[in-house]
Amino acid sequence: MNINMEQYQYHIFSPYRVCPLGAHVDHQHGLVTGFAIDKGVDLWFNIREDGHVHLSSRSFEGEVDFDVNAPSQVRERHWGDYARGAKYALRKRFELSKGIDGVLQGSLPVGGLSSSAAVLIAYVMALAKANGIKLQPFEVVQIASEAEREYIGLNNGLLDQACIALGHKDGLLFLDCDSNEYRIIKRNPAMPQFELGIFFSGLTRSLINSDYNLRVYECKTAAWNMLAYTDQPLKPFEKTFLRDIPKSTFEKTRIAMPQRFARRAEHFYSEYRRVRQGVTAWETGNLKLFGKLSFDSCESSIHNYECGSPELIAIYEIMRSLPGVWGGRFSGAGFKGACIALVDPAHKEEIERELTYRYLERFPEYETTFRCYFVKPDNGARFVQ
Repeated sequence: MNINMEQYQYHIFSPYRVCPLGAHVDHQHGLVTGFAIDKGVDLWFNIREDGHVHLSSRSFEGEVDFDVNAPSQVRERHWGDYARGAKYALRKRFELSKGIDGVLQGSLPVGGLSSSAAVLIAYVMALAKANGIKLQPFEVVQIASEAEREYIGLNNGLLDQACIALGHKDGLLFLDCDSNEYRIIKRNPAMPQFELGIFFSGLTRSLINSDYNLRVYECKTAAWNMLAYTDQPLKPFEKTFLRDIPKSTFEKTRIAMPQRFARRAEHFYSEYRRVRQGVTAWETGNLKLFGKLSFDSCESSIHNYECGSPELIAIYEIMRSLPGVWGGRFSGAGFKGACIALVDPAHKEEIERELTYRYLERFPEYETTFRCYFVKPDNGARFVQ
């Protein structure tokens, strides 16, 4: 598709994100960390006075057409659902009368970097701009997250949207998903230089078709078990979170509950500790410890949270053995997708060469789809001048 981008008045860049620590806990109101990265989604658009939305994509087939003032349609399981989701969540709060005419393009393969959240944030920002709605960054986070939960059907927390909207190229985002308090922790000058390796398995994945929602329910069931075993009142399932239950209660009840639920809770409580330790390591410039904690997080993802395809586990095991890799884990929910790593820039060529050779030796069927990229932290979603 050859498109003249100069015909569009507005341009939004919405970055992808990585989460080095805080895996699978945002939906249980845990603690998370993250970066926005310098690859993401670009949306070029003009404002339409007639309230119509027309979108094309340089990454996906087909076009999208709908009116902002019409009731939200049932999901069509098409990339246009994310634009309709943005409209749905905005219309709960604001009157919409103007639409957009735009084109979308992603800069990396889909899988593990929260491309869906990046797209949603771009649409929220574009429709807000078109309708004269001024949103603070955290409002964008909340609206986009609501669109993904209520319209798309993914029971996520705020991690993805927060990294994408609030990220800073010179710091680590630290977010408490219970209080929604966050801060950017500046990079310690004593910290070694690093870049972020993104290693795509060659498999693609959709979270709403994976076990993502099942894991959310298992965590909530573990919390319900603990409340029941200690004769505490049960809350409605949707308002039950592991964060509300002390670890001491888990230690008293873990033997009594089915082990699959105990493993999910073990991951939550151990990840809470790892994030706390990781924040201290980051503040003091101890990238070696920060990386080790990221590796430990992935071990818990495999054994306690029980995610990870054979392909992802293979990438993790290979990269863990390579010089110049400080740490890393599955990216996103850990179903297919990608692995991320904190790497020493001096070792990038060796890492890519060894990882590619050893991975394709085991999985030659992904020769045309396996990819290695190296990216840097970046600022959050923004209008590009």
